Amino acid sequence: MYVKICGLREPGHVATAVEAGADAIGFVMTRSPRRVTPERAAELAALVPEHVLTVGVFRGEDPETVRAAALASGVRAVQLHGTHPHGDFTALKDLGVTLIRAVDAQADLRCGAYDEDLLLVDAPHAGSGQPWDWAAVRGKATGRWLLAGGLAPGNVREAIEAAGPWGVDVSSGLESEPGVKDPRLIEEFLRSVRG
Repeated sequence: MYVKICGLREPGHVATAVEAGADAIGFVMTRSPRRVTPERAAELAALVPEHVLTVGVFRGEDPETVRAAALASGVRAVQLHGTHPHGDFTALKDLGVTLIRAVDAQADLRCGAYDEDLLLVDAPHAGSGQPWDWAAVRGKATGRWLLAGGLAPGNVREAIEAAGPWGVDVSSGLESEPGVKDPRLIEEFLRSVRG
């Protein structure tokens, strides 16, 4: 099971996620309590070994803004969250990074439909941390897709069984307060998924 830990802002939390076995680490470079600058993302990404994917997360920014931030931060993947048109993905294809399309369950759930490499299916209210009807996407999403939205150490096994994803993505479910990760919860989450 592929695991992405998103919204990391501190070197210690990055180290914990890597040591616990995360496959991908996300840095939020858009409006959010978890926001980091491209320069801060570059500092954090430098701590991540090659086998772990570093992801810059964006929502609503135009392709040129995304491109500049991705290049400045050195992330190896770009995640566009929300209602980005197909053209935004096409415009970023030449960056040579992994492209991730993050949508809710009402969108086209075929991974690759927008030329993306990975699909992320999130809650109707992304970032709310509220569990939702994970079973609603079972059999609808195709290819390499990650389940997100309301996941936490205590419910991730249930969510995986309900939705049948290729991977999972978590952010607020690992926080002691908005934007502040709890290293113990990061470790517990990875153990819950892999245990």
